Amino acid sequence: MAWKNPWFNAQKAHHRIDGFVNLDPAAGHRPGDLDKWRAERKQAKLPHPPAAGYDAFISTWWQRADFSTEEDGIWWLGHASVLARLNGINILIDPVFSQRASPVSFAGPSRKTPPCTSVAELPPVGAVVISHNHYDHLDSTAISQLKRYHPQACYFVPLGLGNWFMRRGIQQVIELDWMQSYVWQGLVLTAVPAQHWSMRTPWNRNRSLWCGWVLESDDCRFWFSGDTGYFPQLSDFVLRVGQPDMVALPVGAYAPEWFMHPHHMSPEESVSVWQQIGRPYAIPIHWGVFELADESIDEPPDKLLQALKNKGEDSKYFQCCRIGQYHELIKNNI
Repeated sequence: MAWKNPWFNAQKAHHRIDGFVNLDPAAGHRPGDLDKWRAERKQAKLPHPPAAGYDAFISTWWQRADFSTEEDGIWWLGHASVLARLNGINILIDPVFSQRASPVSFAGPSRKTPPCTSVAELPPVGAVVISHNHYDHLDSTAISQLKRYHPQACYFVPLGLGNWFMRRGIQQVIELDWMQSYVWQGLVLTAVPAQHWSMRTPWNRNRSLWCGWVLESDDCRFWFSGDTGYFPQLSDFVLRVGQPDMVALPVGAYAPEWFMHPHHMSPEESVSVWQQIGRPYAIPIHWGVFELADESIDEPPDKLLQALKNKGEDSKYFQCCRIGQYHELIKNNI
């Protein structure tokens, strides 16, 4: 019997009886594109290592995370993992600390930079927020450790992903559809659209939703975009919630653009979105850890600076930072 989407709502454009789709259903790949990319990647021996080598890259772009401050703020923990402290509550987003972004320990994308912290070293985690179920965003080992070290945490996930957590004995799970909000501990969490896809196994493609998140405290609004390709309405949905004070935008896994474009933004596209939402303080994410695409791991910072220059922008509020770095909370728009 064919699987039917139990959350299907015919009034919602991204719902299908057999799962979920992007607002632009054509934002995908043609048959054969994956094999073509893999063949080209292998032939060109991509990605190339960093210009000065991996050790030098780590020395430049990595540090141990320091959680000693009691102030609110944002820590980039590498790739798309972020710790946001709002109203004194620690919210862990897309935590990945394993050596590989893979279902197995012997294959798949491996870390090129070490974790800047561990689950045991984190300050008390009040909530865990997940954007989608890909292995570089949902790390089963990290979730098991969070259950052990931070059993009080509440989990916020996109529609269809709750059962994955409940099967692992986690009962405090809130599932949200796009543009749904939940008030929790004085914070407002809203799932906002992204252009991506989901798949954990060959049998569950697009059976759970993917999203970004807007987190609102008393005096700050933070948008975590998750994985997303560029689409015209992306910034509109965020601004419906309200102009953000701080954002985490992806700047990696964009090459080759003919293949990556539907589901990942280039630095140029991230700068365009940043402009559209009012140029808030931006933390570039989704780079620096895993070699998921064809660009070198050290290329995104240069590409971002060039994109800002091409658009006549100052990089003061949108520049690559070190893995593990803390960012003081910006309070402007609430």
